[in-house]
Amino acid sequence: MTARARKLLFLTLLAAVVAGAAYAWYRHSSTAAAAEAYETEAVARGDLVRSVSANGTLNPVTLVNVGTQVSGTVQKLYVDFNSRVEKGQLLLTLDDSLYSAQSRQSQANLRNAQAALELAQANEARARGLFAKEYISKQDLDTAVTAVKSAQAQVQLAQAQADKDRVNLAYTQIHSPVSGIVVDRLVDVGQTVAASFQTPTLIKIAQDLTKMQIDSSFAEADIGDIRVGQAVRFTVDAFPNRQFEGSVSQIRLNPTTVQNVVTYDVVISVDNADQKLLPGMTAFVTIAVAKRGNVLMVPNAALRFHPRQEAAANRSKKDASGGGSRREESKAGPMGTVYVLRNGKPQPVRVVTGITDNRHTEVVSGDLAEGDLLITGSTADKAGQQTPPSGVRFRVM
Repeated sequence: MTARARKLLFLTLLAAVVAGAAYAWYRHSSTAAAAEAYETEAVARGDLVRSVSANGTLNPVTLVNVGTQVSGTVQKLYVDFNSRVEKGQLLLTLDDSLYSAQSRQSQANLRNAQAALELAQANEARARGLFAKEYISKQDLDTAVTAVKSAQAQVQLAQAQADKDRVNLAYTQIHSPVSGIVVDRLVDVGQTVAASFQTPTLIKIAQDLTKMQIDSSFAEADIGDIRVGQAVRFTVDAFPNRQFEGSVSQIRLNPTTVQNVVTYDVVISVDNADQKLLPGMTAFVTIAVAKRGNVLMVPNAALRFHPRQEAAANRSKKDASGGGSRREESKAGPMGTVYVLRNGKPQPVRVVTGITDNRHTEVVSGDLAEGDLLITGSTADKAGQQTPPSGVRFRVM
């Protein structure tokens, strides 16, 4: 082989090597570019907890409203906010001048009626003696007997009035019906309270702040998953870094409807041994209603993703039908579609889904394996959604 032939062969081989390298680089860069065009997340195994949430208010289990059965002016207060009281302890007194006078008047009327009764009884005794000697008629005797019965009735009436006035006088002293702590005082010294139609509240007493409850409202869509005895976790703004625990103690059957939204009151029992929780605090409640362990999980973003062409076609179908998205169901459960990145291209995979924690969803069945790359978004779509730089203006033609 001549030198020229060897040189020509060498150049031919070199060109082939360069062309092969260029083609390999092109394939690699095309695949890498396709892979980089999507945001992905691997299918993983883990534990899922489905929960429902609502807001509620902390309240004492037993809150007693102490009122008054008589009207009057507050004369003296013996307790204030946060005062600890015992059952029967004197809380406040009302001005008793009027009730004391009425009691004395009724006692005097009672004594007068008793004196009249004694006189009537004496007259009856004399009448019986005279009637036995036939000095008076039977009618005179009957009159004397009737006078005694009338006097006895007057004594009973005066006695009842005296008892009533004595009780009203006692009502001017307000005693605590339970042991507890004063959480609210609604009156001051010198204030007049009227008990004409309903009993006014003077003081509120929480019987035991170591046991509290949360009154929360859950939507009708969530109430079917809540059961008495379920564990509850909640937080309050006063302690944002601390999570408290409780349990569902009651699901009240009386619904509340506000602007066509139906909610049900769920009562949650709370142990407040350290008394950190105070009445009236807003609680952010979470109840775990379903749990799954060691299941395949896919991100919810993967269930929402559709390639650009398919998404446009779906929008056209929705516009033509005039309807929104429809949830597909099968005998095994709800169905969805995820896209797996294989060889740089999205491949659709139909899956049957289970519970969700609003970030990930359980996969009950489907052609998925742990580690598969699921497409959760498109970088091209996000690039197209970027806002223009400041100062750029678009003119509508």
